[in-house]
Amino acid sequence: MDSVNNGFGSARMTGSMEGATGGTLPPGLTEEEAEELRVELTKVEDEIQTLRQVLAAKERHAGDIKRQLGISPLNEIKQNISKGWQDVQSSNAYKKTQETLSQAGQVTSAALSSMGAAISERIGTMRLGYSVHHSLSMPSMRSSPSFRSFEDRVGSLRVTCLSYLCLL
Repeated sequence: MDSVNNGFGSARMTGSMEGATGGTLPPGLTEEEAEELRVELTKVEDEIQTLRQVLAAKERHAGDIKRQLGISPLNEIKQNISKGWQDVQSSNAYKKTQETLSQAGQVTSAALSSMGAAISERIGTMRLGYSVHHSLSMPSMRSSPSFRSFEDRVGSLRVTCLSYLCLL
């Protein structure tokens, strides 16, 4: 019994059980029944030890086979990660999140496109209303109907985007 024992040998467990009870039996348990239970415990602990040894031998054998096949621990990790990623992508939660983010992207894209068109339109309107040599001061530009309309659209775009994001 080598290092596979891990300190759980049957002699140690049985000895600790006897020491823990202090030699007194629980109520309703005869000495004969206690001895049968001790024998059964010893058998079960021996079986556990045997199974540990068999498992360790099987793990060593599996490792040898993997080395013969050229499967390194790094390749194994890569395969596990790849399999895990495929599992994640096929999950309902991932699909739902992907769909929601796609919709959010489409809404944002449409909103930005609309805002860009509004800006282009307003700039064109502002150019038509003023001569090329005329420069607008910022206060007068802010009071212009074009700038006010632009401000209103940006504000409503902000509200729309925020309310959509709150629904996610």
